[in-house]
Amino acid sequence: MPNKTADLYRLPACPYGMRAKELLETNGFEINDHIFQSHDDADQFMSKNGVDTTPQIFINGERIGGSDDLEQYLQQHSTAEA
Repeated sequence: MPNKTADLYRLPACPYGMRAKELLETNGFEINDHIFQSHDDADQFMSKNGVDTTPQIFINGERIGGSDDLEQYLQQHSTAEA
């Protein structure tokens, strides 16, 4: 199995970001947790990456999306690996 590394970009108290982090931890990912210091930082990130929401999750450099997208990704990949 390839190295399971994820980059998580989130606001500190965002429930969706905390959910994404929990999903990644539960599934054995090493997480690079990027916590925005302000909404301004989050806005700049979203503008630069062409996305409308945070959190945003990248696995091995590929953008997966938000926490709902992550959940779907994990379901698809756990089925594929079974």
